[in-house]
Amino acid sequence: MFRALSFLALAALVILGLVFAVLNAQTVELDYFLGKAEVPLALTLVLTLAGGALLGMLFSFGLVVRLKREILRLRRKAQLAEQEVANLRAIPIKDDR
Repeated sequence: MFRALSFLALAALVILGLVFAVLNAQTVELDYFLGKAEVPLALTLVLTLAGGALLGMLFSFGLVVRLKREILRLRRKAQLAEQEVANLRAIPIKDDR
């Protein structure tokens, strides 16, 4: 079921992308440091979106790594606490009466 929905979502995204490209078929002139280029507007927008997404992932990578290390540290700490509780429950209670 999940695969079918994923496939349908991907197919819809591809169709929307194609419609977007057809509707934005005009060319734009890009001026960059080494020269100029005439490229389709749709390609310019898609490459800009992809570049922004890539930069966002790159900048958030350090945060993700730090949070994963914190999760690992907390899991180890919780496991030690659970083990200590289990050890304390196993110790018999001494009655001095």
